[in-house]
Amino acid sequence: MKTDLTDTTSSKINKALVLGRRAIGTPAVGMVLTLVIVTDEENAYDALKAANEASREHPSRTLVVIKRVSRGPRDRSKARLDAEVRLGADASTGETVVLRLYGEVVDHAQSVVLPLLLPDAPVVVWWPVNSPADPANDPLGALAQRRVTDTYAAEQPIQELTARADAYTPGDTDLSWTRITPWRSMLAAALDQVACQVTSAEVEGEEFNPSVELLAMWLADRLQIPVRRAKSGGPGLTSVRLETNTGPIVLDRPDGSLATLSIQGQPDRAVALKRRETAELIAEELRRLDPDDTYASALRFGLERLDEEAATTAPQVAQVEAEEVVVVEEVAEAPKPAARKSPAKATAKKAAGK
Repeated sequence: MKTDLTDTTSSKINKALVLGRRAIGTPAVGMVLTLVIVTDEENAYDALKAANEASREHPSRTLVVIKRVSRGPRDRSKARLDAEVRLGADASTGETVVLRLYGEVVDHAQSVVLPLLLPDAPVVVWWPVNSPADPANDPLGALAQRRVTDTYAAEQPIQELTARADAYTPGDTDLSWTRITPWRSMLAAALDQVACQVTSAEVEGEEFNPSVELLAMWLADRLQIPVRRAKSGGPGLTSVRLETNTGPIVLDRPDGSLATLSIQGQPDRAVALKRRETAELIAEELRRLDPDDTYASALRFGLERLDEEAATTAPQVAQVEAEEVVVVEEVAEAPKPAARKSPAKATAKKAAGK
């Protein structure tokens, strides 16, 4: 069931929700939270589709806030709110309200959203794109207990991680961190199987992927070891190699679907490590609404510190390679010993002289 409201208000939207629930025969509200999606028109469809799939696990009221850019100064001076209310089959297991803001009301989105929040229920705000520099101090982010961003969608993902660390507030999280949950679980399980001491690590993945940096910082923070990063053609994370005193532990996923876990002294094992869709990532984040201390610790470890600790091992490797090259060159340039004449040939020459 869909209801379109043009030039409306928050009170009229609430009334349309009540009338819609009565019309489809479900007057009771069974939602567990309010999910606020702040996006643009271009990304609204994909974000709403992911939220609807996640609502099967977490029934919620989904508010999609779309800030429309007015072209002329006359349009910018006029405040207008259009809404689309979806219930029943059109909203999966919850309720969906698509809000389109025009003019001056764009700068006061929180005044539109606040009356539509479910009473006595947690609030989660998700920015699929164009997330603010400080989500907790954003007017909409201040309404939420949990704030979800995605640095992978940023124009400069790696620099965005540094900004996230500087402005971190308990309750902040990132889908780039959620993407590496299976990797962290698999690596932790692999280390539980072997009694060893990890000395260094290498994380390999595609360039400009913040998940690679987050996984490297998590390993460096938890294991207190130097971690090097290597580039690959992707997709996403492709390999993690842990150097231990009992031999290397390698988790390799070249195709983005099936990975191979190699542990010294054990047969290689194929493990499912498929890249997950956005709906699965959002559903995972909605399962836990308390602050993620592990994410905070890894994020605050710092990219600069990661570079410094990784650089301590890189010169050693380079020095060993350089020494090997010098040895090879010395062997190549060494004078060759004079060839000895064969006794048979010497006898033959003497005989010919006689």
